[in-house]
Amino acid sequence: MKTLRYLAPLGFLLLAACHKDDDNPSTPPEQGYPTYARLAGATVLTTSNTGVKVYNGGYGSSITTVPGEPGYFYLMTDRGPNVDGIQKDSKIFPVPAFNPQIGKFRLSGDSMILVETIRMKSAANVPVTGLPNPIGAGGTGEIALDKDGNVLATDIEGIDSEGLAAGADGTFWISDEYGPHLLHLDRSGKTLERINPYGTGTGGRKIPQVFAKRRANRGMEGIAITPDGKTLVGIMQSPLYNPSKDDVKNSLYTRILTYDIASGKSKQYLYKLENKNTANSEITAISNNTFLVLERDGEFPGDPAKPSLIKRIYKIDLNTGTDVSDPADGAAGKLVNNKTLEVLSEQELQTAGIHTVGKSLVVDLLKDVAGYPHDKPEGIVLINSSLLAVSNDDDFGIVPPDPVNNTYIQKILPLIGKTDFNTVYFIKLATPLF
Repeated sequence: MKTLRYLAPLGFLLLAACHKDDDNPSTPPEQGYPTYARLAGATVLTTSNTGVKVYNGGYGSSITTVPGEPGYFYLMTDRGPNVDGIQKDSKIFPVPAFNPQIGKFRLSGDSMILVETIRMKSAANVPVTGLPNPIGAGGTGEIALDKDGNVLATDIEGIDSEGLAAGADGTFWISDEYGPHLLHLDRSGKTLERINPYGTGTGGRKIPQVFAKRRANRGMEGIAITPDGKTLVGIMQSPLYNPSKDDVKNSLYTRILTYDIASGKSKQYLYKLENKNTANSEITAISNNTFLVLERDGEFPGDPAKPSLIKRIYKIDLNTGTDVSDPADGAAGKLVNNKTLEVLSEQELQTAGIHTVGKSLVVDLLKDVAGYPHDKPEGIVLINSSLLAVSNDDDFGIVPPDPVNNTYIQKILPLIGKTDFNTVYFIKLATPLF
């Protein structure tokens, strides 16, 4: 493991609607960068009748640098505030009309200042929602409910945005958890192209059919553009339900998709998770063939009942993996002895000459970042060869109660006893990555 020199916060500043701690960032890990910065200026989207506040944070699902503008970052929301409902596959949306968005932020001292909001829009330039798609066009079968339990309509343009990459031409590529979709947006947020396994997107291009077997709410969680600007690289959060949910309950193999932007040609690789309780949250490019992958469990650091054990960043090399594309583009993808790749044992993969991508540990957030309090680190970006930025998804400050009862409560981090809000951590690597 590479050694890190990093001093992390023990305190945590809540955003504008809350009180301010007196702590200050420790010695910057890199000239001009603090050890962490908080997204300033949060407002309240809505307040429940029990006083639970839903904040307009949620920007930590992905982070990337703004090309040509040092000190500026794009951060992105997911589909909007939502929590699990009592009914199977149901989700409560306290703000159903929420419009997924990209925020442009300027780093100022220990704060990230929002300077521009880029709202995601359809090809007709109409703001989209984060509500589920209909079946056959990316729908996962999730049932969207409002705060009163009323069923909400599906949205064929709905997007559960999770991965963000900024092109040198000023456009954006988004990966989503519904379809999964690859969404290409212009600088204003208008859809230029929507690519999915169904052929229902804008532009007519498709990704391989097998990706339609993504697990609900565990679709394409991260996306990157290679430094040469030619290839999109997306990573699935969890193993595909391929052929079924029960068949893959112990599978550790997730898929990476590479997609040539000009030709639409793709390749696929297998990434092996540490255990069945972890999932992938993000991918960012080091070179055209090497990447960083953020892998984590879903638990909270400091939770006395079930503390988090794994929140790690690995370096991977696609050159060490085997392309497992299916030339016939079958619904189940490439088969080995009539078995899908997700159900194969490690020995069966080796016998078939299939190698997962090689991975090596770069950062262990729970060990290398003292007092790291968040359950969902979801965004990573390399600022330079030895400086990494990590953002967290704060879930708009809400979670479902346990047991679930179609309401929501404030999301309190056990380690610090405060509501979760977006923070960007700047981590100095002792050994440069390139």
